[in-house]
Amino acid sequence: MSSDTVLHPLRDQIDAIDREILELLSRRARLAQEIGTHKHKLGLPVFRPERELAVVRKVQQANPGPLLDASLAAVWTEIMSACRALEGAQRIAYLGPEGTYTELAARRFFGSSCELLPCADLDEVFRSQLGGAASHAVVPVENSTEGAVARTLDLLLSQPAHLCGEISLPIHHNLLRLREDPQGLRAVLAHPQALSQCRQWLDANLAGVERRAVASNAEAARLAAQDESLAAIAGEHAAGLYGLRVAASHIQDEVGNRTRFVVLGAETPAPSGHDRTSLILAVPNVAGAVVAMLRPLAEHGVSMTRFESRPARSGDWEYMFYVDLEGHAQDAAVAAALQALRAHCAFFKNLGSYPIRQD
Repeated sequence: MSSDTVLHPLRDQIDAIDREILELLSRRARLAQEIGTHKHKLGLPVFRPERELAVVRKVQQANPGPLLDASLAAVWTEIMSACRALEGAQRIAYLGPEGTYTELAARRFFGSSCELLPCADLDEVFRSQLGGAASHAVVPVENSTEGAVARTLDLLLSQPAHLCGEISLPIHHNLLRLREDPQGLRAVLAHPQALSQCRQWLDANLAGVERRAVASNAEAARLAAQDESLAAIAGEHAAGLYGLRVAASHIQDEVGNRTRFVVLGAETPAPSGHDRTSLILAVPNVAGAVVAMLRPLAEHGVSMTRFESRPARSGDWEYMFYVDLEGHAQDAAVAAALQALRAHCAFFKNLGSYPIRQD
């Protein structure tokens, strides 16, 4: 029996199923257009992150296999992105240039049917979203190995930013260059955090090679594509974009290295059942003030997932505290805790409540 005899009937079945899928997708898109018309009349936002996450969760809960849940999440993100584009165009600002992990996070979160706006630095990302050049922005906020991204925290404090989503991605660093081997290198280029995250591998394998910090890993890849004596630390997506080869893969020191990104936008997502609330707080410089500030959380049974201090640049207080709580500000326990917190704080800023998503 020939391969054609076996495969042709199966391929015919796949073709028929594809036509059915296309018809269903078209019906879904028409419904999305109708919803978009009603949203426009009612003044409702096009993007509902909690709704989209709920859709993905329902699909995953109903998944009979053999497709993996992560694969279904990627498929449905693209379906919703394409349908959302029919309701209205979206422009997403991110830390560029093309090929950064922030771009990857933006694509994973919003899908491919949106316009991405690369920005030279984090300040420009914030300006683009807050000034209306972009509807949303995606910025890195913390890494599991190197900790917080200081400039992001400073901008969240100083700017009227509002958070409406987050996504956490595994970070797999690779040594990229025009050649496939790491020999004959003059310098390794990367963002300072990437250099720190690969310090042990670089010490062991490229101890005598210069380490040069640049604005982003994508910028490192762009420069490495112009000079055979240079290598970049970046993701595989940057290799394809800039025509580089992987000289060494997965060179990060921590296997579980992840970066958390937050999404800036005007939306105020409704509770999804799996949410986070982010705050910036400060207390008077008196004994016991921090303990008093945190007591309402314990009294109302609200858990902290993050507590970090940074010097207060204004000079009015010694430290600003960046706090993440489990739950939504509309949850009864969280709402009560927030009300009590205000009474103990010299400064209180609620950055927003949003659904938690992890890829």
